[in-house]
Amino acid sequence: MDRDMFDTMTQTKIIGAFCGAFLIFLLGGWAAELIYHSGGGGHGGEHENAYVIHLEEDAGAEEVVEEGPPFAELLASADPAAGENLFRRNCAACHAVVAGDNGTGPYLHGVVDRAVGAADGYGAYSGALSEVAQVWTTDELNAFILNPGDYAPGTSMGYRGMSDAEDRAALIAYLDATDG
Repeated sequence: MDRDMFDTMTQTKIIGAFCGAFLIFLLGGWAAELIYHSGGGGHGGEHENAYVIHLEEDAGAEEVVEEGPPFAELLASADPAAGENLFRRNCAACHAVVAGDNGTGPYLHGVVDRAVGAADGYGAYSGALSEVAQVWTTDELNAFILNPGDYAPGTSMGYRGMSDAEDRAALIAYLDATDG
């Protein structure tokens, strides 16, 4: 009989300890609200930030103007071999240059002057690209490779872009050379 009483007492103590710890936790949270939030701890009140960072309104609105020669001149003097190295480092994880060899992204063999969304056998286009261009001209590819997300908002391509115009020209020269 003493054993049953001991088990009941032990269980009561354990449950009481959990309830006491939970009560202390709730009271501590309430006290912290009173101490650290202005307005007496009420929720939904207006809180003022300790400091405000003022930003210029037009800081993000300025367009980046590229310095240097026009892109057509860069493309005319671009080195396709350098573009092949850039392709391997930046594009080869998702794209191939073999016709019909689709990966995560569509194959890029003959992409220059090909219709947007026309890679045979690739059906995972996001639709955002066909809203901004009809054909992959060198100028369209240049704008896309610069920053895919800005060029075609909603595109499923997760690449951040290539900022150097000479690198973009070399990459496009390589892609243009893939189909002979």
